[in-house]
Amino acid sequence: MRRRSGVPRPASWGVALDLGSARTRVWVGGRGPVLDVPTVGLPGAARYPVRRGVIVDADGCAGMLGRLLEHRLPRTAHPLVVLTAPVLDLPAYRAAARSVVEVLRPRSVLTVPGARAIAVAAGADLSRPLLVVDVGAHLTEVVLLDDGAVTDARRVALGTGDPGAAPGGIVDAVTRMVAATLRQDDASLMPAALARGVLLAGGGALRPEITYRLTGRLHAPVHVVPAPHTAAVRGAARLLESARLHPSTRGPGASGALDASGARSWASPQAPAPARPRTTGPANMA
Repeated sequence: MRRRSGVPRPASWGVALDLGSARTRVWVGGRGPVLDVPTVGLPGAARYPVRRGVIVDADGCAGMLGRLLEHRLPRTAHPLVVLTAPVLDLPAYRAAARSVVEVLRPRSVLTVPGARAIAVAAGADLSRPLLVVDVGAHLTEVVLLDDGAVTDARRVALGTGDPGAAPGGIVDAVTRMVAATLRQDDASLMPAALARGVLLAGGGALRPEITYRLTGRLHAPVHVVPAPHTAAVRGAARLLESARLHPSTRGPGASGALDASGARSWASPQAPAPARPRTTGPANMA
């Protein structure tokens, strides 16, 4: 790898990655967004290696990622990888994802909750309570952030890519999750978050009928993130710029989870899951 004034080329240090059930999005430092493709495995592997936020075929996922990026990164690169992850199942997802991204020969692998990455992409004030709703192709999350940290999270295995998933059904699911979060809000953060407005991202945010119905059902402003379907990877890219100079990312084998700002404190891979996470399945959405 050629160097100029002793500094490696940007592509050698940074990759932001969003492995979704339907789409894989990649941002390479110094080049910007380079991939937005279906998450489909290679022949002989699972057809869909990521299902509803869970990596079900790590080898197949690694093969897909290697094929997509082998010509886009220098052969001698050892990039810092910032990877978005579902808020629920974060520790398990982190372990599976690390095995996947080894195909990129990373210097360090850092994970950030998708909701936090979305808030960063939106330029939101993370010092105040914030409610993030991410409506994906096969998974919908409702996440309450306070000072950038996850204080409550819920999800439903339903999204815009599911056959027969009507906008009304998705709105009903989000409304129930928000109501349940409000009931369980011991710290009384939800009233302030709802008064501020809901931050809406994911492919579902591109559907005006979902935005319109949510505004009426939640009785709160709904703010759609610009380019909501790519917000998570763009937020990860911004955190990548902050993280690359942190001491914990230097040297092989470093790993961690981004803090509220993405640059100040770092947790080990064994760090506990976010507080009071909850999952909501199709049969018990109430």
